[in-house]
Amino acid sequence: MSSIKPQSFRSHASIDPAFHFVGFAALLFNLVAGIVFVVMSLHTQLLLGLWVVVLSASLFILFFKLRAYPLKIQDRIIRLEERLRLEALLPDELRKRISELNEDQLIGLRFASDEEIPSLVEMTLEKHLDRKQIKERIQNWRPDHFRI
Repeated sequence: MSSIKPQSFRSHASIDPAFHFVGFAALLFNLVAGIVFVVMSLHTQLLLGLWVVVLSASLFILFFKLRAYPLKIQDRIIRLEERLRLEALLPDELRKRISELNEDQLIGLRFASDEEIPSLVEMTLEKHLDRKQIKERIQNWRPDHFRI
């Protein structure tokens, strides 16, 4: 029996508890503690307190950038992958319109089965659907277990 769970619109997002909860909470606590330290050291060690806040804020920014950069790279790869997939699956009249699909739409289409791609692409182009609207219309979900 496979240990990989099936995906759907409701269950395709993933959470990494160590990153999303532990790391975020630790850095948030660190930032708040730094601000408290500045307030407590207004008359004694102000420079040190400000340095702690600056460092804490920098770590918080780094935390979000470390998540955002790989996701952006992954989105670019998905965009390329889906364009190649659409080239192979779409009829000529729709294949000529692949360039009209934006990154958000291509990312949403990656979950659609090969069979429903032509009709879904046509609907996306006609109605200017966004990523969420595309995912909601998918009948036969194609899982993406490699998404970070």
